[in-house]
Amino acid sequence: MGYIGAFFDIDGTLYREGLITEVFKKLIKYEMVDELRWHNEVKPKYLKWDKRIGNYDDYLMGMIDIYKETVIGVTKSQIEFIAKQVINQKGDRVYTYTRDRLEWHKKNNHKVVVISGSPIEIVREMAKKYDIHEYRGSIYVLNDEDKYTGEIIPMWDSRSKERAIKEIAHKDEIDLSVSYAYGDTTGDYTMFKLVGCPICINPTKELLNKIWGDDEIKQRIKIIIERKDVVYTMNPDNLHFQ
Repeated sequence: MGYIGAFFDIDGTLYREGLITEVFKKLIKYEMVDELRWHNEVKPKYLKWDKRIGNYDDYLMGMIDIYKETVIGVTKSQIEFIAKQVINQKGDRVYTYTRDRLEWHKKNNHKVVVISGSPIEIVREMAKKYDIHEYRGSIYVLNDEDKYTGEIIPMWDSRSKERAIKEIAHKDEIDLSVSYAYGDTTGDYTMFKLVGCPICINPTKELLNKIWGDDEIKQRIKIIIERKDVVYTMNPDNLHFQ
């Protein structure tokens, strides 16, 4: 029997919002991106999502598209500096349930991994803060001068996360059948399919619909809702949503 693994998404699962949003704000502060792009292109999608009349993925992908364009020609050291600032200032804004589960896994000597669609530079800083040695994030490709080219190797989609987990499980001799995965969006769905103990944190409607239509996952998944200082555990069979 191999090791027990624990695979954590970050944005919306550990961290209470999206880390790339905080990076974006820093880019505006340091005048690396025009604030009008936030107001004209990103903010309208954010407000729709915030008022629950829009799709979170639309807001996130809009942010990613602008981020990708913004960092072209920017040096790796500049983004690493911003990533350190963001985690130093915002890294404690995490869900209590997920933070406690993270500590539980570490105390039990499980192989803890963070897998996030956020840029690898900020994923690395978050992993350092919580003493996690294995991590994966979206890679924004660099040229020979350590400047970003605009090309991306993503880690926000189900297929990429599936590949990453299988690779890590093989490398670290992790038994996925007794392992855990924590996520909140459809990008985390394959993580749930791969492990024996999937745990869904404050899921999106799109993810709930996928779970609802999958009898095999419904039998073993745990759905957690954290609001203010209260954590609720939901039974998928008795779950009703609109």
